[in-house]
Amino acid sequence: EIVVSVNDGEQQNALPTDYALRQNYPNPFNPSTSINFSLPIDSDVKLTVFNILGQEVITLLNEQKSAGNHTVVWNSTDAGGIQLTSGIYLYKLTASGVNGKEFQDIKKMILLK
Repeated sequence: EIVVSVNDGEQQNALPTDYALRQNYPNPFNPSTSINFSLPIDSDVKLTVFNILGQEVITLLNEQKSAGNHTVVWNSTDAGGIQLTSGIYLYKLTASGVNGKEFQDIKKMILLK
């Protein structure tokens, strides 16, 4: 599994109040990067990486996640396990909360070889 829980030095019992997708770190990256996001409530989450042409390269996450802060580490491979080339990639987080609230955000990242 590529998803691990994360403690950003905040109180462990403090849940985020809003949805958030943070800039990946490091950026530019090679060969792997961490993508952090926050969920204020339990949500169905989909995290997808696209190339600059808008073509989907890999879905990193497509499952229900609990409220809190989460980190996904991506090793810059596509869905078939092939190492991607240098370039600009986009990652998109879509979340549907158990209360019906919807969230979506897209950020840019750079893979440098």
